[in-house]
Amino acid sequence: MQQVLADIEQLQMKVAFQEDTIESLNKALIEQQKQLEELQFSVKQMVNKIRSIEPSNMAEEHEETPPPHY
Repeated sequence: MQQVLADIEQLQMKVAFQEDTIESLNKALIEQQKQLEELQFSVKQMVNKIRSIEPSNMAEEHEETPPPHY
């Protein structure tokens, strides 16, 4: 009986440790997701700024003349 109680106590400690680990990982994942969203927003902002500052050297498709073999 004593061994069963010791095993149950050990399992309870393992479960508590796993719950703590899962909670820590969840918090880290939430923080990383926030950082990822902020970085994606920043990249979109920079791309929009670059596009507005520097016009493209390539002509639009409707402005292109057809190749000579047409």
